[in-house]
Amino acid sequence: MSASEPESIIVWFRRDLRVSDHPALHAAAGSGRPLVPLFVLDRRLLSGAQAAPARTWLLGRALVELDGSLQKLGSRLVVRSGDPAQVVPEIARSVGAGLVMATRDVTPFAHRRDQMVAAALEREGRRLLLQPGLLLAEPEVMVTAAQRPYAVFTPFWRALQGSPRRRPLEVPARLPALARTPDGTDEALAALGAAPAPHDGLPIPGEAAAQERLRAWVAGDLRTYAEGRNDLGGRATSHLGADLHLGLLSPLQVESAAAEVGEAAVPFVRQLAWREFYHHLLFHRRADGVSDPDSPFMSVFRAEADDSEAVAAWRDGRTGIPVVDAGMRQLAATSWLSNRARLVVASVLTRHLLMDYRIGERHFLRHLVDGDVANNRGGWQWTAGVGADPQPWFRIFNPVLQGQRFDAQGDWVRRWVPELAGVPARFIHAPWEMPAGIAAEAGVRLAETYPRPIVDLAWARERALAAFRSAADRARG
Repeated sequence: MSASEPESIIVWFRRDLRVSDHPALHAAAGSGRPLVPLFVLDRRLLSGAQAAPARTWLLGRALVELDGSLQKLGSRLVVRSGDPAQVVPEIARSVGAGLVMATRDVTPFAHRRDQMVAAALEREGRRLLLQPGLLLAEPEVMVTAAQRPYAVFTPFWRALQGSPRRRPLEVPARLPALARTPDGTDEALAALGAAPAPHDGLPIPGEAAAQERLRAWVAGDLRTYAEGRNDLGGRATSHLGADLHLGLLSPLQVESAAAEVGEAAVPFVRQLAWREFYHHLLFHRRADGVSDPDSPFMSVFRAEADDSEAVAAWRDGRTGIPVVDAGMRQLAATSWLSNRARLVVASVLTRHLLMDYRIGERHFLRHLVDGDVANNRGGWQWTAGVGADPQPWFRIFNPVLQGQRFDAQGDWVRRWVPELAGVPARFIHAPWEMPAGIAAEAGVRLAETYPRPIVDLAWARERALAAFRSAADRARG
């Protein structure tokens, strides 16, 4: 930076890959000082336990789209690979930036990362300033009258409805840029951007596509969401999870757009609030000094089991329980699963098979295109009965009844379990109940063309109830 050039500001993008409703970008643009948009490819996220091929592909393409949006505003995205605690101060030195602005993240990983970056910047007389944008309300303001975090969803939902909202921010008219900025990309981004999609059916990447998905959702299926949201195939759901995870949309944009529909949107907005709830819980656990913020909220009913044949069958979609097999095969093929299907396959793993929920939590995080640490962990803990405001220990989903209610004709199961394509609707969710003649006509030979159930569902339910009742009794002392 030349002596006459004003001090610049770095806008450090993370889970906020958009130019609209971006408080950090908006504030930096309003300062009039030159901006340097930066993204750091952190290998801990690209190849660690939280990595997933579908999310990595979507991230790479979303960064390419973000760079295009920034160029239209007179800027460009600088991308570097490495440890943010080293890369961010290095770029700040090279461009003469005294201030780094970013959207605040609340996960334990993000908090540790930002602490390290802030400390490294402070050693050089620079500063990290975090802005809102990931959530509808910041966790510190969403507390009870006793100044404690909410541990039950319903009062949290009521409080969130009454909390103030800012107005969504427009795209800045123009972004002031340095006379000479660092190179805009590196080989890692070029490789990510050019990588083929791991499979078909993934979302079109980028903010513009996300905005179009939101518009189409609000104009279409949102109005009938309450009636169709439990459909196992997910035909009536928003498919905006990946957009929210990467910040192609802000939750405020989604909530504001949904509000245009009126009362019909409330069931969907309530689901958006569950996302908020799980992020707040994760934040408060760390803030309260929990030694392991990633641990369950309540005692686990069973210690983590070995990777048994039952778990392998669950992962591969060969349990002999059609709803479970359809769900796990759809997850493997598309990196997505409806919320109802997620609940059912999770319930079977943790209740009927009595496996530790963390086995499923890790599997989902490796596969889901919308995999989010807070949401994924919260959902699994809820289903397993070990989280905040959990599903009662005595409530166990019957996968046959779930299929009959939410895939009544069996079309979803037949799509993902083609071995059962010829089975009549009345037997599609329990093919072991088919008379021999109907099974022969459908071309199904249990244990040959399709597995027998790996566990008797009625017996497994009673076993789980006995185990959970015993654990509950021990907890009461």
